[in-house]
Amino acid sequence: MTNSDGENSRYWVRSVARAAEVLEALAGGPPGQGLSVTEIAAACGLSKSSAFATLYTLQHYGLVADDGEGMNRRYRLGMTLARLGDRARDQLSLRDVARPILVELTRATGMNSRLAVSESDQAVVIDQVSNGERIQVDLRMGVRELPHCTGLGKALLGQLDDGQVAEVIARVGLPRRTSHTITDLDRLLDHLRDVRAVGYAVDDEEDADGVFCIGSALRDHSGACAGAISITGLKLGLSMSRYQELGRQVRDAADRISRELGYGP
Repeated sequence: MTNSDGENSRYWVRSVARAAEVLEALAGGPPGQGLSVTEIAAACGLSKSSAFATLYTLQHYGLVADDGEGMNRRYRLGMTLARLGDRARDQLSLRDVARPILVELTRATGMNSRLAVSESDQAVVIDQVSNGERIQVDLRMGVRELPHCTGLGKALLGQLDDGQVAEVIARVGLPRRTSHTITDLDRLLDHLRDVRAVGYAVDDEEDADGVFCIGSALRDHSGACAGAISITGLKLGLSMSRYQELGRQVRDAADRISRELGYGP
């Protein structure tokens, strides 16, 4: 739902929207300094009296705190938000957040989609959505995928720096799966730089002949890698432009999931 859709709804409560806008303004303020009533009013397009009334009410619930007196009074986010944030994260399930977006991704691309997390240097699949076609790539829940030759694995590897990647490869190696598998560390590191630049990783028949996979990493509220999603299908002569189009779709879906997890660049 867009902002305009919300504002036009009969369920829209302007005072609640105003409070949310004030909290967003405080969240964007300079760290450790807070904002004055005048600054908050200007940021939210409110009168000073409306801004003050909103701040006063939010303070009552611990959502806003203030420092200083008179003209020097500055406002900042209250610690109640930290408690609520912890509770929100406790109630959050990666699978529940990702599932509806994976369903949309499968519908949009016609490909099987999957969700994985990193465990013991490999990508472990924890959910998947089938495209429903009669001929299926052999995909199973709980399967562990190598980091250097799969879309999910390379998406996760791309979140590490070169030194960390080298440590992972020292533990798991670079076994050849097909004639397309990258088996040289320097070449893999170069490849991962491209992955980071475009925001998605392509497994072009590197894990299984005739099968491709495109993966993109997920981030949580702290900016840490929370897992990865991918689409998988039979290659059947896909063009480079089609790879790029699918890659953007996977990356956009991953960005949506990351935002749902609380990530903001």
